[in-house]
Amino acid sequence: MHQAATFREAGAEPRSASLPLSHLSIEAGHLYFEDFRDGPERLKAHFAQLAPWIAAATDIHRRSVTGRSVRISTCFLIDDYFGPKQPPSEILPMLLAAADANGVRIDYIARESACAEADGVELARLVEERIVADPPPGTNGSRPPVGESGWLSNGERSPSVTGGEAMGGLQPWRPPVQNAANRHSVFVDVQLWDEPDRHRRWSCAYLASVWQLLRLGLVRYEGRAVAVPRAWEGAYPSEWGRLPAVMQVNPDAAPFSAYRSLSVLGSRFFATEQAVRTILSQVAIEAGLNEDVVRRGRDEGIALPLAAVDRLQYVFTG
Repeated sequence: MHQAATFREAGAEPRSASLPLSHLSIEAGHLYFEDFRDGPERLKAHFAQLAPWIAAATDIHRRSVTGRSVRISTCFLIDDYFGPKQPPSEILPMLLAAADANGVRIDYIARESACAEADGVELARLVEERIVADPPPGTNGSRPPVGESGWLSNGERSPSVTGGEAMGGLQPWRPPVQNAANRHSVFVDVQLWDEPDRHRRWSCAYLASVWQLLRLGLVRYEGRAVAVPRAWEGAYPSEWGRLPAVMQVNPDAAPFSAYRSLSVLGSRFFATEQAVRTILSQVAIEAGLNEDVVRRGRDEGIALPLAAVDRLQYVFTG
């Protein structure tokens, strides 16, 4: 059953806890679980392709921040939400060894399933409550709201030609229209979830949106931080759910969340990230939280855009 969105006066929201922030969070690529089945050589090839881009981005950012110590952290998201899984005890040593062999430092490893729920908090539902859909001009209510349909767009779909009046003339086709288009439309319609067997299953694009908000330090539950990184001691377990939502693997790492994020990804993830940007352009960040991050950046001489989506940066390889 869908959880209804809740709206509260800004003054009624609890004060949000502050998080330590790096200047930049770099995501060291993304892999599907079938990629791990190909073994160490596949992982080494992955990091060999990304390593020069990560090094270049790190150098560029270090030179852009002057007069202070630059804080850059790296992260990797494990897809443990969809499909069959190999255990952490098998995946993580292989992953970290392949990254290290190519000079790629990984500071944090996160679980994609934790973008749905972490530490008893339904993060996906939490962000869903913050979606403020952007209806196109002249909306007549014929399209179900996002909370009922599971679909979110950046404009107006082509109207359906079915269901017209009996004997009525065939309705002419009309193209979809992007809201606030720049001369020509780029229309995007994103599926956030489906419900096979009446069980909510979040889409990759939606979970990636929650992931980006976590990296920007913009998710709170009743004012407190969620999915806070934790270290893991000892051998890795056989079940992913036993690991922290975000695991700190480098004890000397800069903070996980950052003013800006950079994702270095294969080109197959381009469509997913376009969907992420469409979603995040319609998420209202908790009152006061976004302003606090912008103010903290300004105090460090960093001019951040007000829109969180504009703090996302990408390198697509291949």
